[in-house]
Amino acid sequence: MTQPDPVLEVLPRDLSAYRAGNTGIDYVHRFDSGRPGPHVLINALTHGNEICGMVAATHLLDQGVRPTVGTLTVSFAHVEAYHAFRPEAPFDNRQLVHNLNRIWSDEWLDGPEDSPELRRARELRPVVAAADHILDIHSTSQAVAPFWVYPGFERNARAALAIGALDRVTVHLQMPEGLGSGTPLIQHGRHGQPDAGAGVALVAECGQHFLQATAEVATAVTLDFLAYFGLIAPPGHALPPAARQRRFELLRTCMVQTPEFRFARPLVGFETFAQGELIATDGAAGELRAPCDDCTVLMPTRAPIVGREAVYLTQPLPG
Repeated sequence: MTQPDPVLEVLPRDLSAYRAGNTGIDYVHRFDSGRPGPHVLINALTHGNEICGMVAATHLLDQGVRPTVGTLTVSFAHVEAYHAFRPEAPFDNRQLVHNLNRIWSDEWLDGPEDSPELRRARELRPVVAAADHILDIHSTSQAVAPFWVYPGFERNARAALAIGALDRVTVHLQMPEGLGSGTPLIQHGRHGQPDAGAGVALVAECGQHFLQATAEVATAVTLDFLAYFGLIAPPGHALPPAARQRRFELLRTCMVQTPEFRFARPLVGFETFAQGELIATDGAAGELRAPCDDCTVLMPTRAPIVGREAVYLTQPLPG
């Protein structure tokens, strides 16, 4: 199935001015207000081609946004992959070897393997561990509505519901049992634990890669995340009309197992299937069928690659 070429409205910019930072770790900037309050991490470029996070992070730094309480850390994560961007192949620099957003377990971080992603995750490990609350900014390969992704803890849902009401990010993907294909940054350490004292950790999928509207959502969500925890004053934008919050529960993360993987019909995300309905075929690995009625697919792969994620299977939650 041929996918249309993406619209490249927002392209990478030179980040060399942001390399030095002030933490001893390249591309990591920390600002301590000197007053008690939470430590909030805004993390961009977990994937090299998800440029909206770069726009939001540089906005904070260029506009001199500083916390009035607590501590703000701004991180550009996978700058090496970001530098590998080519307009003629804008999806190829998502990662170089490993998916930086699937290796945040002790097994990977303390293990023997090496890659650009593992080296960077090991550098950023103390940055992530130090944060009370984390916003990890992402975008999607397909043109779908922005949505949240988070471990299914009440603390995460409460924050996402409040912030999303301001920014029209009113779709939620909750992970009650984790992702199933590795450990994302927002589940590293205590943020992956149900302990009530642990902090909020959210992924914001802000829209399709490379669109100006996606960058605008990323910046708005970032500012409202900081305001939610009291680090800055509320940005003051007008409240949008109330929108129904839609919540989905992750049932299964499906991986591409053979080069013959094919979806049964073109998918961009949020399509629904009846129980038993064919979603995809995967060569000798067999068929992928919906495990329940109203099975909703999220994040269908644009170009199947063996060993990478094919699609998330979810079910809608009431309320």
